[in-house]
Amino acid sequence: MEKRYLFTPGPTPVPPAVLAAMAEPMVHHRGPDFRLVYERALSRLQEVFRTRSQVLLFAASGTGAMDSAVSNLTVPGQRVAVVTAGAFGERWVAICEQYGLDVQRIAYEWGEIPNADEVASAVAESGAQIVYCTHSETSTGVVSDVQSLKAAVGDVVLVVDAISSLGAVPLDTDAWGIDVVLSGSQKALMCPPGLAMASVADHLWENLPQARAFYFDWRRTRKAQEAFDAAFTPAVSLIRGLDVALGMIADAGLEAAFERHTRLGRAARAGIKAMGLELFSPDDDSSSVVTVARVPDGVDGIELLRHLRDRHGVTLAPGQGGLKGKIFRIGHIGWFDVFDIAAALAAVELSLTELGADIERGVAVTRAFEAYEQRVAV
Repeated sequence: MEKRYLFTPGPTPVPPAVLAAMAEPMVHHRGPDFRLVYERALSRLQEVFRTRSQVLLFAASGTGAMDSAVSNLTVPGQRVAVVTAGAFGERWVAICEQYGLDVQRIAYEWGEIPNADEVASAVAESGAQIVYCTHSETSTGVVSDVQSLKAAVGDVVLVVDAISSLGAVPLDTDAWGIDVVLSGSQKALMCPPGLAMASVADHLWENLPQARAFYFDWRRTRKAQEAFDAAFTPAVSLIRGLDVALGMIADAGLEAAFERHTRLGRAARAGIKAMGLELFSPDDDSSSVVTVARVPDGVDGIELLRHLRDRHGVTLAPGQGGLKGKIFRIGHIGWFDVFDIAAALAAVELSLTELGADIERGVAVTRAFEAYEQRVAV
């Protein structure tokens, strides 16, 4: 059996302890054994979200949480603002349009970093009272400053897609006053796909409109979870795994997770540049989720990823939309260490050489370790 290496920004590798918990015999989801796990997992989610508000949990991908944040907050025809600078900003647009909303785009080029003051001015001009945005845009490697964005838009409701950022980069829901934060299990939370989460600020509940979804009805889910129950049959095995993964994060400490991801990003960027490749994602510590590089001239980007996968068992992420074939993405959120980054860089270097690219050889891994060894200033 050939060893496989996964370096996508989701799904991400899952620790053996999490897999072991998921393999335990099935129990009834209304029984006392599972209720204890459910209660603990919900409490640990509040710690990772850094909120005292209840975190709603659904059996869905992260997009399910996004769907819920539109179907529970809006009514048909309502004007909303969407900040878009990549594939997942465009997903916000698609969801909002499907629900019949008047979508005011605040559009940036893919790879640009949204500016909080510009966004605030555009929101004020639009008259929208809800803004949907993406914290970590994995299609480009950009992590936006949602703290500044919330401060700039003020009392306007800010909904943040933190599907790939939660647990990887700082996000302080309550302290920053963010109204709704969404995430998923298959990124930095080190679980398989299948769980979606939504943190909803307490002040929103009184004036929520009638939910336009049955399964994703926030009120129905909240009522059940207040009794440590689920509105519908929960993903029992996934929640068991999530409980273990959240415990691992708690034991190590969130700040330690943030520092590790910063150092992994530094290592990946240093190795990419050492090969003589050009970064597409920002060359700073905000790029702690995924490192994005341009495919060098003379190399077919699609063939590069196929070669990595089929010849060396290494899976990286391709470009999306208009960037397909032009970039490749190395994910490093969740259960990764510097040796994983070294393996990814070595594989890229070897494959590019085999495909005839003119790159600097033999220095990427060394530079990566040097960058990783630099401690993060507190």
